[in-house]
Amino acid sequence: FRPTTTTMAVGKNKRLTKSKKGGKKKAVDPFLKKEWYDIKAPSVFSVRKCGKTLITRTQGTKIASEGLKGRVFEVSLADLNNDEDQQYRKIKLCCEDVQGYNVLTNFHGMDLTRDKLCSLIKKWGTLIEANETVRTTDGYTIRPFCIAFTTKMPNQM
Repeated sequence: FRPTTTTMAVGKNKRLTKSKKGGKKKAVDPFLKKEWYDIKAPSVFSVRKCGKTLITRTQGTKIASEGLKGRVFEVSLADLNNDEDQQYRKIKLCCEDVQGYNVLTNFHGMDLTRDKLCSLIKKWGTLIEANETVRTTDGYTIRPFCIAFTTKMPNQM
């Protein structure tokens, strides 16, 4: 019977004792690099100032106002017209221009809230949906969506 001995390599695994070159990065609050902008609704609505939005400050070639352009905001029509009866309609506003800390928007679309749509759908009826892309004479392209419901006739089984 011969005892087995194991020998370990000497001088290996030196990286275990060394610390990493850069060290640990300091945790920076991301909100310190952000700026608040006021959202201005079109003049069609009674309330012009409809909210605020957040964007990272201008840094180098990345301009904050360019990051805002094209951004779409969804606002309740009740908030835009001070009319609580219109709360089920959602208006989409698209950012067109930035002046100072004001974001100027334009109408982008309208939608109904999910609970309103669900309340319209009834049993024993048919839901009919249609849409069409239309180009106006002044060059705008609009896509109206239509929704219709049928009801159960009195003599229907």
